Amino acid sequence: MTTPLEYAQGVLDAQPFSRLLGARLTEFGDGAAVLELDIRDELRQQMGFVHGGVLSYAADNALTFAAGAAIGPGLVTAGLTIDYLRPATGRTLRARARVVRAGRARVVCRCDVEALDEAGEPTLCAVAQGTIATLTTPSPTGS
Repeated sequence: MTTPLEYAQGVLDAQPFSRLLGARLTEFGDGAAVLELDIRDELRQQMGFVHGGVLSYAADNALTFAAGAAIGPGLVTAGLTIDYLRPATGRTLRARARVVRAGRARVVCRCDVEALDEAGEPTLCAVAQGTIATLTTPSPTGS
């Protein structure tokens, strides 16, 4: 029997871009998800910090998986805002997302993106909020 985390890990592994980045889900369930990836040189920008696009990717996927943990599969990101607070450096990037409100067609989630240093101590680098939409919305008439 597959656990919800194992199922979600399979979904993540089916994403070629996530495999390219080496992303992994470490927690999934009860309207929350945690996505991690190792920080390596290919993910850095010219000043040595993790590129903002990588932080945004991590937030986006964590938000969507958190929504999936609340209402199930078949979701896409409808909107995302992110605020970068400080440069991300260290050994691991971690995006921790949770559902704020789950509706039938839209789910609003928040995410904290942290960089873990060599000792595993987190530094908050970005915060994000996303709206996640179901791929098919029930019609008002039920048809």
